[in-house]
Amino acid sequence: MSVQTFDPYASVTASSPRQFLYALNPLAKVAAVAPAMLVLIFVRDLITPAVFLVLSVLLIVVGARLTVRTAALLFVALPVGMIALGVGFSVWVDAARVDGTPAMLQIGDWTLYQGALAIGFATALRLGAIIALALIGGLTTTGPDLVRASVQQLRVPYRIGYTALAAFRFVPRFGHELAVIRAAHRVRGHHGGSGPFARIARGWGYIVPLLAGAIRHAERVALAMDSRAFGAHPTRTERHLVPFRVRDTVFIICCLAASAAIFAILFPWQLP
Repeated sequence: MSVQTFDPYASVTASSPRQFLYALNPLAKVAAVAPAMLVLIFVRDLITPAVFLVLSVLLIVVGARLTVRTAALLFVALPVGMIALGVGFSVWVDAARVDGTPAMLQIGDWTLYQGALAIGFATALRLGAIIALALIGGLTTTGPDLVRASVQQLRVPYRIGYTALAAFRFVPRFGHELAVIRAAHRVRGHHGGSGPFARIARGWGYIVPLLAGAIRHAERVALAMDSRAFGAHPTRTERHLVPFRVRDTVFIICCLAASAAIFAILFPWQLP
């Protein structure tokens, strides 16, 4: 008798063929962009990170669901953050290193040179490109899928992977518990007021019930894991498989080839 395993990635591909990033193995998305992210740390020009930034955003727009939150992150938060970082890094640059370039702004004895702007925005573009590359997998991969792929393909012990995943899931649980505690305090009229001292008093009042809720949740999780014989055997049967398919290999090869071509053509390490 044959046993059929459920493959969630097959349904994703059939229902949304254009949003192909969701159907890829999480490890493939990491392996495809990790070399470029590491090399971008050492580049110093403006064009190379800008090219990676544009291509990463285009890949996310084409291969992922463009929700309002994702669009705000890509087209508002990321550019605004890069501009703020570029200006900040430009101000921090030692003027003695770039005093041979034209002056762009002068306030009293302080002068902002063009070379400082180039260094500052080159750094901001590098950080923006690295973040955009990380978002390719970050926006299209869930934590459980990454853990399952690490256990199945990288042979990470499931005791480590699923224990870390259980600990990570405590964060939204804490948020829910905190919301319930705040609502209960408002109903009872505890620590009213809107001043700073009232906020501090309310914060202290949340600590004890939040810790009590965390302990109860930890006990329930521990009992659930013990009832399923977690850690009793070196391996476990996976209900949800995260396969590494041919398309994952093709995606890695295409991304690595594109990254190598960009670095080879632009060659950001050439001497001026």
